[in-house]
Amino acid sequence: MAREPDVRYLQGNEAIAEGAFAAGARFFAGYPITPSSEIAEIASRRLLELGGVYLQMEDELASMAAVIGASFAGVKSFTATSGPGFSLMQENLGLAVMTETPCVVVNIQRSGPSTGLATKPAQADVMQARWGTHGDHAAIALCPCSVQECYDLTVMAFNYAERFRTPVVLLADEIVGHMREKVVLGGPRGVEVVDRRRYSGEPEGYMPYLAGEDGVPAFAAPGGPSLGRANSSMHDETGFANNTPENATAVIRRLHDKVYNARSEICHVKEYMTGDCDIVLISYGATSRAARAAAMRAREKGLRAGCLTLTTIWPFPDEAVARVCRRAERVIVPEMNTGQLIGEVRRAACRPDVVGLNKFNGLGIDPGEILRKIEEVRT
Repeated sequence: MAREPDVRYLQGNEAIAEGAFAAGARFFAGYPITPSSEIAEIASRRLLELGGVYLQMEDELASMAAVIGASFAGVKSFTATSGPGFSLMQENLGLAVMTETPCVVVNIQRSGPSTGLATKPAQADVMQARWGTHGDHAAIALCPCSVQECYDLTVMAFNYAERFRTPVVLLADEIVGHMREKVVLGGPRGVEVVDRRRYSGEPEGYMPYLAGEDGVPAFAAPGGPSLGRANSSMHDETGFANNTPENATAVIRRLHDKVYNARSEICHVKEYMTGDCDIVLISYGATSRAARAAAMRAREKGLRAGCLTLTTIWPFPDEAVARVCRRAERVIVPEMNTGQLIGEVRRAACRPDVVGLNKFNGLGIDPGEILRKIEEVRT
């Protein structure tokens, strides 16, 4: 049954918190850090109202460990941080990958390295979200460009975490995290929520890492008769250590394939005026808003520009990027960093001539800067 929409005027960080609660999150562990602290503040109040648990930990290492433990015990769990804290979480993110523990990590990016410009925006954690933890593994990272997407993609992040039994990163930037816009919570038919698949067979037949056809194992109910195991070492379906080359190959391949075989489900992009464009702007996060405005200004000047906004950063949407780049004479990638995603665009499009527009001084990229770059590449 349709219901009245819940329309609010929210900050991006507030929308992220509301999205987590709507997705069923009932555990938060974190350490306050600019510019994500509003998420922890809201969780400290709202989770108690919802019957959940909020823990302020001593640091981000412990925060990530607590999130993994709570999730493995059966509770949807998340944390929120920024670049320095995200760095500290990387080892335990690898633990979540190996134990196949669903959880969500929100990273509101700020300018670095180290403490850097603690209150200023950046998009410099893109590669860290993919390769931050060691070893071969797949990664899912979503990137909102509006407050509405902060809400929607947080729900999606939890759904992907539960569906694929893996950590998912919501990779926002300070501009999106702190802007305020109208948000519709839940939609007219409510929020579609995905829960982890549960094992329903005989207890003695349960193997914690025996995967289904989709490569994803089922969870045993916590506290039930089926014995679960969380093993960070190389293990087989039983959860016990198995260091044979054959098993290692099978496990790493499955951890990769359960995500990459579902790229058509996971990868999302948005196209604006790309049907006839001579110049395509490929962007994400707050920068994509400037790119759209620049493309419209370029059209007013007779320059046929279009935009491809990447909602899913990882897995990288190769097919969509390649398709759009085939239509355009020139490709520009504006980013608030020294050039992190441009290499992926060049690889996917097989085009070494892709041009970057990079800004890393703590200020966002504005439409005028992108328009000037469009005019420059056309001369």
